[in-house]
Amino acid sequence: MSIGFASMIMRDSVFQILIIAAPVLLIGMSVGLVISIFQATTSIQEQTLTFVPKIIAIFLVLAFFGPWMFSSMREFALNIFRLIPDMAG
Repeated sequence: MSIGFASMIMRDSVFQILIIAAPVLLIGMSVGLVISIFQATTSIQEQTLTFVPKIIAIFLVLAFFGPWMFSSMREFALNIFRLIPDMAG
């Protein structure tokens, strides 16, 4: 296995991680930002006010994007398994 082949696998792995994590991270960040703005304008500093809506939003995103995430990871894993003979040579 050459350095170029190994770097291609690593690059594809990092890209796959970013693509799969993006919906959850973006929704979590957006909900957190909205709640923080709400807390700043109303001076409510309750800790659960930030935690509970973010958890609910993340679970909804996982329920909605979960099948796509699973199929994307499955295809990536199958592609890695298909590359095993090339790694031995």
